[in-house]
Amino acid sequence: MSDEQTGPTISTTPDSAAMPEAPVPEAPVPDAAAERRHVPWAAVAVFAVVSCGLAWLVAAPLWARGLGMTDPLLLVLATVMMLTPAIATVAALLVERRQRGERGERGARGILRELGMWPLKPVGRTLGISAAAIVALPLLIATGLLVVGLLGLAEFDLVGFSGFEAQVAAQLPPGTPAPPIVLLVVMQLVMIPIGAIINAPFAFGEEVGWRGWLLPALRPLGVWPALLISGAFWGFWHSPLILLGYNFGLTDITGVLLMILACMVLGVLLGWTRLRTGSVWPAVFGHGAFNAAAGLGPLLVAADSPVPPAWLAGPAGLITCAVMAVLVAVLVAAGQFRRDRLDARLG
Repeated sequence: MSDEQTGPTISTTPDSAAMPEAPVPEAPVPDAAAERRHVPWAAVAVFAVVSCGLAWLVAAPLWARGLGMTDPLLLVLATVMMLTPAIATVAALLVERRQRGERGERGARGILRELGMWPLKPVGRTLGISAAAIVALPLLIATGLLVVGLLGLAEFDLVGFSGFEAQVAAQLPPGTPAPPIVLLVVMQLVMIPIGAIINAPFAFGEEVGWRGWLLPALRPLGVWPALLISGAFWGFWHSPLILLGYNFGLTDITGVLLMILACMVLGVLLGWTRLRTGSVWPAVFGHGAFNAAAGLGPLLVAADSPVPPAWLAGPAGLITCAVMAVLVAVLVAAGQFRRDRLDARLG
């Protein structure tokens, strides 16, 4: 039938002329995270198998070469490993949507919303918490170092930076004058927030999985179970590197358990940013800032200082975990985990 009518239209329905057709409103794009009433266990299982399987596959050359933490491929492969949760997220989404019997009706907009990537609403809160995460996560590591110093576990040189100066001198050819050490320290500190942004693409590879998909998927269990379980799995996912001595210098199950603890506590903080804003981006930048600040200890320690074990005083060690737990307690006391403070789009 043509859209253009050439004559009057006779209706067979009484009173039709008095009842003009109302415009049909556009159907909103459904939000899968808000629709969930049950945990999609099949999709969670696929996410777990794919993320861990790919992590071990990426780390396999490190194990085969047997060089451990001295392997020159370590940094490259650890960076590539950060992208594996994003691949697992794609697999989980495919399984979840197939279970719902969907044929892609949500499209790109629905997927971006489901993973907390877009839209950035509320914009002010999302940007503000992102900026706060970039500042707060390095400060937590710095506070951990302060506690280390107060406990007498290490000595810090905040004037001459003698430990860092010795590191720089050891890397220069003999007879080469070292640049002003204070200038180098300032540059390193300034690079932390910049590093948070530079690290963001790789941190996104992890966060789109842990806080973008897995945390909302587990949300029907309750806020705290979802936060703690997703954080524990995040820690366990690091096993291929932790068992080589990464982070703690431990090559047994103790290192894995310590990493699970650290990721559970840090995961609560990063997960709070996701629940508070509905966006994954504050967690991305917070994760990037935490990684960028991991070298603060060697920058500030004195040249003749004792070296405490990483499992105790490192950026993921027990002391920093305690500092992060105190911040979690403060947020809880301030009512930041109340249901009315969390984003409704996540359930």
